[in-house]
Amino acid sequence: MAVEEEPDPGIPEWVVTFGDMMSLLLTFFIMLVSMSEIKEEERYQAMLESMRRAFGHESSISSIVPGETTPRNSNLQTLASMGRAKRLDIMRGGNPIQSVKGEETRVQTIRHGKNATTGGRVFFEEGSPELSNDNRTKLREIAAMIAGKPQKIEIRGHTSRKPVAEGDHWYLSYQRCYRVMKFLVEEVDAGNRIDPNRIRLGAAAEFEPIDRGVGEDHRQRNARVEILVWDESVGGE
Repeated sequence: MAVEEEPDPGIPEWVVTFGDMMSLLLTFFIMLVSMSEIKEEERYQAMLESMRRAFGHESSISSIVPGETTPRNSNLQTLASMGRAKRLDIMRGGNPIQSVKGEETRVQTIRHGKNATTGGRVFFEEGSPELSNDNRTKLREIAAMIAGKPQKIEIRGHTSRKPVAEGDHWYLSYQRCYRVMKFLVEEVDAGNRIDPNRIRLGAAAEFEPIDRGVGEDHRQRNARVEILVWDESVGGE
């Protein structure tokens, strides 16, 4: 009668492989959960860059390129799929997501405010900088809403694409925002007058249309002045 051999002590080899695979999957899911909890864009981008360097993303890209010399555009291909150039085609203007602070030391902040809300909008007759009675009524309403606050105000003039009889579109858009400024500073009710220190003037001419139609009604919507309230205090703090 044959004697059955005892199996080798220990667990089967497939169990070890299965355990390693489950450990890797668990680690992967933990990383996904951790990444979803990161609320700050700077930390998220820093983590992506760290992972890219740790896993050798650049070297792996270089290894599949034929020849001994790495092409000059290989780094652009990396940027197009990683880090700050994500989400949009880099050849069509790149990415509007704010970059990591400190990455480029020569970048300067031109405006402290990050966001603006529209305080109001008044429309003009095409080719004219004159305030109508409706404009004056609307500006009094806007002044009552924004008077006495610490935020900077931008008065931004626009024109339609209709040719102007005198000067050019830049001059006409500036005339409009200047007259709106003078009205808010001098002509509204005394309690609602706007402090000139809060005001910034901007002329956009015909280059920021809100309606691209060619008819008179469409063009009329572009002949306007917008009053924007920035999240920037007068003292720059």
